[in-house]
Amino acid sequence: MKFDIVTIFPRMFDGPTREGILGRAIERGLVDLQVVDLRAFTDDRHRTVDDVAYGGGPGMVLKPAPLFRAVDHVRETRGEPDAVVLTSPQGRPFRQADAGRLSRLGHVVVLCGRYEGVDERVRDRVATEELSIGDYVLTGGELPALVVLDAVTRLLPGAVGDEQSVELESFTRGLLDYPHYTRPAEFRGARVPDVLLSGHHEQVRRWRKRQAVARTLARRPDLLATAELDDEERAIARELMQARQKEIDDAGD
Repeated sequence: MKFDIVTIFPRMFDGPTREGILGRAIERGLVDLQVVDLRAFTDDRHRTVDDVAYGGGPGMVLKPAPLFRAVDHVRETRGEPDAVVLTSPQGRPFRQADAGRLSRLGHVVVLCGRYEGVDERVRDRVATEELSIGDYVLTGGELPALVVLDAVTRLLPGAVGDEQSVELESFTRGLLDYPHYTRPAEFRGARVPDVLLSGHHEQVRRWRKRQAVARTLARRPDLLATAELDDEERAIARELMQARQKEIDDAGD
């Protein structure tokens, strides 16, 4: 899969793209990553990429010409991208489903926003979609670009050694993950749940499923509305919600 990231700070990608699963995926050719220096597509000796906003106001805005030229260069040298993603706090929230969708494409370009944002013509005529990694403001789009790259890469076949762990992890079906434990069985007075030490695989399976539903209901109940639950999980969710409602009713008596 080809990934092109357009940024004014290309060195921000040096460390993260050399380590861990992401670094191994690039080294093995699963990801063909190119980091594009936006300043290479300016037309003045100061390599200016920003300017004041028409109409006034604080801050600077990324100019359209360098971004248009950078994407044109990617098209000419790397082929037509399947998606051009602009990272921005105004974008649609980036979800696991987006990571899955992008991982099935052959070529993705990510434009890293900066300053007060980009010229609106870049949104209208270059970007095919706009994504945000959360409801907060960062200094620029480089960290969101890395988040997108990491989330997409780990879904590529062969990127993660145990592919079953990818299929079962949080958000894949809309549920948070169940609790995990490892040795020792007791640590500083806290003991691993007995069911996990029992050796009864069916009991362990049911416990984990119940814990995943309970954790999602407690921490992210909004996910349950669209989660892909099986019959057993739906029954667990109903039971837990009824128990919660009974507690509320009893407290009101």
